[in-house]
Amino acid sequence: MGEPVDRPPVTSRVAIWGCGILLIPILVQSVTGWGADHALLINDLTRIPVTLLTAVLSLRLLRGTSLSPRRYRAWRWLGAGFVCQFAAHMASLIHTILRQPPDYPNAADYLYAIAIPCSVVGLLLLASAPRSRAERMKMLIDSITVLVGASMAIWYLEIAPIMQIPGADLEMLVFSAAVPVLDLVLIFALVVLVMRRATAATPVRLLAASAALKVLADTSYTITYVQFGIALAPGTWPFLLWAAADLLALLAVHHQARERDEPLPDGHHPKRLVSWLPYGAIVLAYGLLAFVGRHQSLYSLGGMILGAIVLTALVIGRQILAQHDNRRLAVTDPLTKLSNRALLTDRLADMIRQPVSKSRHSALLLIDLDRFKPINDTHGHEAGDAVLVAVGSVLRSVIRSGDTAGRLGGDEFALLLPDLPSRAMAESIAQRLIEALRTPVVFGEVLLSVEASIGVAFRDETVTSPEQLIANADTAMYAIKRSGRGDYRIYHADMDVRSRDNELRHALDRHEFIVHYQPIVSLTGSSDNGVEALVRWNHPDRGLLPPAAFLTAAEDTGALIPIGEWVLRESCGQMVRWQRQNPLTAPSWLSVNLSASQVRHPGLADMFRAVLDDTAFPAARLMVELPENSLLEPDERTAANLQALHALGVRLAVDNFGIGHSAIGYFKSVPLSVIKLDRTLVARIDVDPDSHDVIEALMRLASAFKLHSVASGVENAGQADRLVRMGCGYGQGYHLGRPMTAETITGLLAASAYPSSPAEATIVNG
Repeated sequence: MGEPVDRPPVTSRVAIWGCGILLIPILVQSVTGWGADHALLINDLTRIPVTLLTAVLSLRLLRGTSLSPRRYRAWRWLGAGFVCQFAAHMASLIHTILRQPPDYPNAADYLYAIAIPCSVVGLLLLASAPRSRAERMKMLIDSITVLVGASMAIWYLEIAPIMQIPGADLEMLVFSAAVPVLDLVLIFALVVLVMRRATAATPVRLLAASAALKVLADTSYTITYVQFGIALAPGTWPFLLWAAADLLALLAVHHQARERDEPLPDGHHPKRLVSWLPYGAIVLAYGLLAFVGRHQSLYSLGGMILGAIVLTALVIGRQILAQHDNRRLAVTDPLTKLSNRALLTDRLADMIRQPVSKSRHSALLLIDLDRFKPINDTHGHEAGDAVLVAVGSVLRSVIRSGDTAGRLGGDEFALLLPDLPSRAMAESIAQRLIEALRTPVVFGEVLLSVEASIGVAFRDETVTSPEQLIANADTAMYAIKRSGRGDYRIYHADMDVRSRDNELRHALDRHEFIVHYQPIVSLTGSSDNGVEALVRWNHPDRGLLPPAAFLTAAEDTGALIPIGEWVLRESCGQMVRWQRQNPLTAPSWLSVNLSASQVRHPGLADMFRAVLDDTAFPAARLMVELPENSLLEPDERTAANLQALHALGVRLAVDNFGIGHSAIGYFKSVPLSVIKLDRTLVARIDVDPDSHDVIEALMRLASAFKLHSVASGVENAGQADRLVRMGCGYGQGYHLGRPMTAETITGLLAASAYPSSPAEATIVNG
């Protein structure tokens, strides 16, 4: 219930009570048959005060100032309808008093018919406008589905019999058929109103109930006449329904004068019962068609068959819309309606795959809101959501056709700008964003102020992966945060050297690195499963960073060697602890990665020997993944290190095999045990025949050289099944297990839930 405003005077409330009492004679008539000789006169005399008061109150309502413009227009149309109804009863009363011979249609009938379109327009204006094109299409299809189902019933029960009335003149036939058609339009307005109510106020519910009673009275009166030949006289139950509808309309006007507009919250959807209306209409239509088809003429069937065809087309259209909506939701952030991380990642990968052009440029803008957390903490999450929605609107306002604006999560956003005519345009967009985001967000009676720090990274020849471009933009963004916030910064290579060199030097001492472990699962069902150790940097300001965000800088600054030793020592020690605690179910072997610079390091073999001795981890259970470029033409130091690792008993694997060079000459000179298929091949195995053929050839090659095989990037059961049929021994990917912390795997082992087969891995991963 809204706040009271402009409360009607006592005289209005007394008048409404009086009108309600005046309708008692109609109720008595319908129950007892009292006053049958003067039934029409009693009907008009009792309903005229009700419709007159409704018209007067609605006109007085329009003089107030509490209505929104849309509601004002709605009540203006509704008021016109109430005036027409009053005039209709006055015309009927005059007709009765003058004892004119009964004719149909007369002035009263035409006035009543005119009132229906006025009511339809008013009801439609009371419904809220859908917020998107998809919502408009869904609402329209659902409403038309109900309309078509009702049309089929009304065609069979009313219109078709009316058109076959013998001896009826043209005016009578046209008007008699027009009334059911007008009722259908009123049904459409009712469906739209209940599906898209703009407010939660009582007046809307009362008006909807009034309109529904009118439709029920109209259809029951007509059906009784055309189907059974009974002309119901005043005082019967349809007249009681019409009178009740008049009273509900009067109460609606009365309540509207006492209430403010109360908008429903965003995201409001119709109740479950209302959502079933289209399905109810479909059941009604096809049920009626089946019934009629057994023993009716083709004439009666014609309209119903047409309705069934339209209904089927609507159902198909609704399903197509639902599928489109599901696809849209899968790549849309539900709060801001921007692209989500998945879609951003896909489009960023597409942008990276495009050749670099000297005349056209592409850029990534990474946007982080400043002072967002205090808003959440002080004003609550609803205020924070309001800010995020406002930021989404700002991003949509600055992008061009072909750009992609998205939310990465939390208060982080991204903007992909492909095909820029100049780098200056990206800077111009960043500056416009900075200025637009400084506009305070209105939340209730509070103004919420935020700013943004934006990192801009351009794609050039040095950027070879989406992760690298994100890392570059991230570096630029945090550079501006350190220097004052609320501005943008363009990434340049020196930025990495200056900022990350210093941070990497201290990250190990501060224990900021952690190891995640991703399962490598036997595809043949054996228990010989392993894990790959993957380093992460738990940065104090930027959160958990993937290897792509810092390993290149670590290699350039020389920090990669101590980081690699720490990863090896930490993961070997963890493997030993798992084996002691769960000897039957723990992973059997460990895989670690080495870069080309690590493979060439003079102390590599000694470092491995020391770590294995210190942790007591068996060398035979350790696999080292090597980049292929370090194997093509190994120098003396690289060759010596590889032989020394092999002598220790460590298994050597070539990583990302199947792309790039993929030469086999080094198979004889390097003591390899494993080939690891590149994830890009596996990703296309079930859609690209060429990838399928390449993997089959690589499996035959592995068999010829007696090498084990591991497939990276196994994302679904179909890929895993194909790899098994091709003879691949092991698989790694999100389908088989995501990277997990040591604590997570320890918990799974303790609960006997750690996956030991592809089927178990699927269950663990949900």
